[in-house]
Amino acid sequence: MGFKVMGVTAGRKDSNCEILLKEALVACQEQGAEVTMINLKDYEIIDCNGCTSCTIGMSMGKHTGCSLDDKDDKKKIMEVMLDQDAVIFSAPTYDLMPSSLFLKFMHRNLAYESAFLTKIGAIAPRDRVGALIAVGGSTRSWQSMALECMQATTFTNSFKIVDMFMATQVPAPAQVLLYDEKIARAREIGQNIMKALNTPVAERKWLGNPEAGWCPNCHSNALCLGEPQWKGLQYPIECVVCGAGGDLVKTDDGKWKFVIAENGLERDRTTEEGRGIHCDEIAETQGGFFMDPKKREEVAQKLPKYKAITFPGV
Repeated sequence: MGFKVMGVTAGRKDSNCEILLKEALVACQEQGAEVTMINLKDYEIIDCNGCTSCTIGMSMGKHTGCSLDDKDDKKKIMEVMLDQDAVIFSAPTYDLMPSSLFLKFMHRNLAYESAFLTKIGAIAPRDRVGALIAVGGSTRSWQSMALECMQATTFTNSFKIVDMFMATQVPAPAQVLLYDEKIARAREIGQNIMKALNTPVAERKWLGNPEAGWCPNCHSNALCLGEPQWKGLQYPIECVVCGAGGDLVKTDDGKWKFVIAENGLERDRTTEEGRGIHCDEIAETQGGFFMDPKKREEVAQKLPKYKAITFPGV
């Protein structure tokens, strides 16, 4: 049986996101993959309501699922998506980031957080690979957080991102068809997915441009000044996406390079081990609140003041 590869897009029908995704999926199909594709516009997806029932359950060692499981199509999609060997995601860029539809769908993934669920023994580990395609009407300067936001939503389900592509300056419907090099790059995305799948899991690695991004771990272009994390861990500089910690070092040719510290991947969010530490953090902070009657009572006493405050709406 061949590999199963799925495409998930949030773009317009028969337009740039779908076209590039289909080109990538055709390359997978040509190499024997069983291909599935969905457009999120065809499904009912409800916003996460912030009930935290999924994290409360997982922090207590229980798999409660999502409280919205029977209210929309999210669970139906996830049952298929999490049974894939690889998924390619494509999304349009709005205000520097992927569209709200894409984010709405992906932000509901916390209820399916593989690191938390494997940690409590609710599911068996599963190795998956993924790739990202972001589409926008301008240069990278107006898509500066698109791929970074997309990648940040994919590691929740342990997708190892092996390649990503930003298609720039194609604002009009299907305009990407004017650029053979963009179509070819999308095909390369599919080829790299198949190359990764045909590589032993322990040897799978980044297959995109080796010089892409500041971070040598996840290849994001986003770094920030480090601040104290849970339990006091701190680095001078952090990768915004994967959490790799290190510092900027000037190379012999006068350029700057982000060098990961010896312990800089201790909380690497692209690994289940790194995200498992976050599960412990949630158990302590959230569980500590619910298990402490004094804290709950203090909140209950202070809350009425804010419930009583009202302002005119629109």
